[in-house]
Amino acid sequence: MIDLEYIKKNPDEAMKLFKRRGCDVDVHAFLELINSLNSKKSELDKMKHDQKKASIEEAKEMKKKIAVLKDEVSKLEDERDEIWLRLPNILAPDTPDGKSDADNVEIKKCGSLPVFNFEPKDHAEIGKKLGILDLERGAKVSGSGFYYVVGEGADLAFAIYYLAWKILSKNGFKFVIPPIFSTKRTFLGTGYFPFEPEGNYKVENQNLYAIGTSEQTLLAFHDNEIIDYSEFPIKYSAVTPCFRTEAGSYGKSSKGAFRVHQFHKMEQIIFCSPEDSEKYHEETLANVEELLNILELPYHIVRVCVGDMGAPGYKKYDVECWFPSFNGYRETHSLTNLWDFQTRRLNIRTNHDGKKIFPHTISSTMVTDRVIWSLIENFQQPDGSIVLPSSVANVMGKKVISNKEHF
Repeated sequence: MIDLEYIKKNPDEAMKLFKRRGCDVDVHAFLELINSLNSKKSELDKMKHDQKKASIEEAKEMKKKIAVLKDEVSKLEDERDEIWLRLPNILAPDTPDGKSDADNVEIKKCGSLPVFNFEPKDHAEIGKKLGILDLERGAKVSGSGFYYVVGEGADLAFAIYYLAWKILSKNGFKFVIPPIFSTKRTFLGTGYFPFEPEGNYKVENQNLYAIGTSEQTLLAFHDNEIIDYSEFPIKYSAVTPCFRTEAGSYGKSSKGAFRVHQFHKMEQIIFCSPEDSEKYHEETLANVEELLNILELPYHIVRVCVGDMGAPGYKKYDVECWFPSFNGYRETHSLTNLWDFQTRRLNIRTNHDGKKIFPHTISSTMVTDRVIWSLIENFQQPDGSIVLPSSVANVMGKKVISNKEHF
């Protein structure tokens, strides 16, 4: 959550920030609420102090008044938190203006686009003919938005995730096998609630939700802890299934296995000192570029505009790989510097120079199944086979995934 001291010291600036981020809140009324809460707390503390010196009869009367004050303080705290939890993060000063992903700003383009002497097929059609991607059976078993990756398709997936694992391992990431269900507090603490509650699957009659990204359980690993400053940076990664309802995605392109309810993702999570978050944000981007370059995939990088950035984000890049069937770039990676927004919500602290501070967090995709789909499309052949880039071929021990049925 955003630092209240920032709002107190810069109320007009905060008002402009929230308006720019689409958050309708009366900052001055919010500050009045906080002042009222602080006044009540002071009154409560004084009454508790006076109660210790009071006579027995006076103490009994004061006990009743203390109970009333406690209730008033609790209600005011609930009102404060209801608003506070909905306030977005501050923004990097150079964040582009804009309302949607159409307004994101390209900052880099890499790789040569493939040239085909035939009409390129999409990954779903290629995968079906090769017997490596089965959306029909996925829908039969689990409903629309689920799929099977089979045989050499699974081999390809493991090869790509292995190459990503090698890059992160050499760069100091500790791999974790985390829970894929977590409580509401985790979703509140990481900033997914209350902003995106409809996007997550809830376990019926339990305080459990299926994760939409391992970011949620990797960050909550240190929930309510004090981390030794000497441990920074702390780097975690995990490969997990991720579950999303895709609520609100109506009208967005969802052809193939692109916008689905279950997929796999390898995440980069970093806890670091505040002065180093920009550096480690860039490091996660470099890791992604290293992977995409050895996969020989064309891609570009965009700075995400204010209207396309989630409320917890301070600064965000998207990396988008080329999809021939789409004749354009589509998002495969999201990389966000979240500053201290999540650590405040999760009460994760560190001590430095005699002060208790909140570390910064970085959450960045390393690889998702979408990268596999991009590779399938970019390396397709006229006969329906896939000629693998050398990095993948070396891991799989084969150069070609052969077609089983001609187009």
